[in-house]
Amino acid sequence: MADIRRIDRRFPDYGWSWPTGGLDQLLKAALLPDEDAAAACAGRWLDENDIDHVSFREHRLLAAISDRFGRKLAGHSAYPRLVGLQKMLWTKSRMAMREAEPALKAMADAGCRVMLIKGASRIALNASAQRGRVAHDIDILVRPQDMQTAFDVLRDGDWQIATGVSPQYLRTRLASLRSMNFFKGNLGDIDLHQLAYDGSQRSEEDDLAIWQRADSAEFSGVGVLVPSPADRIALAIAHGGLDAHTHSDWLVDCAVAIRGGDVDWDVFLDVVARRGLAVAAAVALSYLALETAVQTQDRVLARVLGIADRGGLSRWSAVLQAKPRTDFGRLVWLSRGLAKQLRLRRKSGRLHQEPPAKAWRGRPARDGPSETAPPSVFSQAIPCPRTVGDMMLDITVRISVPPVRRRIEMEINADDDHIARLRAMAISRSGGERVLHFRGKVTLDGERRAVMLEARPSRQFRQWDDDATVAAYGALPFHLVSAIFSPLR
Repeated sequence: MADIRRIDRRFPDYGWSWPTGGLDQLLKAALLPDEDAAAACAGRWLDENDIDHVSFREHRLLAAISDRFGRKLAGHSAYPRLVGLQKMLWTKSRMAMREAEPALKAMADAGCRVMLIKGASRIALNASAQRGRVAHDIDILVRPQDMQTAFDVLRDGDWQIATGVSPQYLRTRLASLRSMNFFKGNLGDIDLHQLAYDGSQRSEEDDLAIWQRADSAEFSGVGVLVPSPADRIALAIAHGGLDAHTHSDWLVDCAVAIRGGDVDWDVFLDVVARRGLAVAAAVALSYLALETAVQTQDRVLARVLGIADRGGLSRWSAVLQAKPRTDFGRLVWLSRGLAKQLRLRRKSGRLHQEPPAKAWRGRPARDGPSETAPPSVFSQAIPCPRTVGDMMLDITVRISVPPVRRRIEMEINADDDHIARLRAMAISRSGGERVLHFRGKVTLDGERRAVMLEARPSRQFRQWDDDATVAAYGALPFHLVSAIFSPLR
């Protein structure tokens, strides 16, 4: 690698963000081509760490190591626990796939082109990879024109929206969302994307090209697409390279694609330049090449380093975001937090310049005590006047708030139509009864007899069996004090 400049381990060079310590050991155990050297790394990590006291990040890599070495590690005292961990992770991944299979088939049957990205794409190309590649969530990419169809498939299949909003609300915002998370049952977990990259990595031209370069594959009997090898590497870096190694098996995904030998590196370099991924790619590819002997072409790494070196202050920001969180000191933590917030501000831009969905803000209201107040409910119909056009609607509700700081969420819907979102904050932890007033404009068609006021959770959970979780996030039952329609003034 004579044409590659020396990579320093001091900030702001890319070696400063390479994995270190136990994470470095695990990655080398998974990736080093020398079996003996890799096994020695695995053994040292097992000697120095307790599988039961490390995070899911390490568990994901341990699954890859167990798949690679199998009984070669049988002499280690941790081997039975390692085998049990791999079986548990494989079982969860397989159950998540089974939950997703009917949805994937329904999307395909409805005419959607479905592309699997991240871990699911690797499994679609090689079913045996699921022994060592944890995929508890299935990442699905559809074209923007198929987003509504795919969403309806998940809604009709009783998949729950993780944010807590209603399907009616989310359906009105589909054009402005890059992705959304759904879950079903105990392990079903689908991330539905209409763009493969986040808002800080935009390229409209490449958003189309990724579909043209895609390869065909099969996932649990369903015909799907997967990104080309170049796109799989770029996507892995884009999703994992700026996330402080929350998960690190994305580097293994890169290595698998590189060692497959059919990467179009010119395509990769074009994507890196268009998407602004050069610094994250420089960190990842230099680590893979110089530390784990996963070789790219010299010209590719040299080109990536050249683009990244000209990044100015954005280079510093990306290097901070790429550093594993286990290496953070206080100054690094604060600096990385600032850099990440700046990136999230770029990421949060809407896809289309449509009017934002402004919520009706709740304000304290006065209401005398009622000795005969009916029991609180989670939804209640509000009769509509037989009027055509815009009217104002004033709603007053009485809610018993738990003694926690939390959001109060409500919506007004009618069948499949979303009308308004109502929000208030309980800032004090004193709890107790609140009377809130909401006011906003609604459009009536003269035919609708009623709209439905609904309490919504601020987040969804698979199980609501924890009192603290229910108090902080659950839907709050209410008593409707009044709902008054009035003409616009």
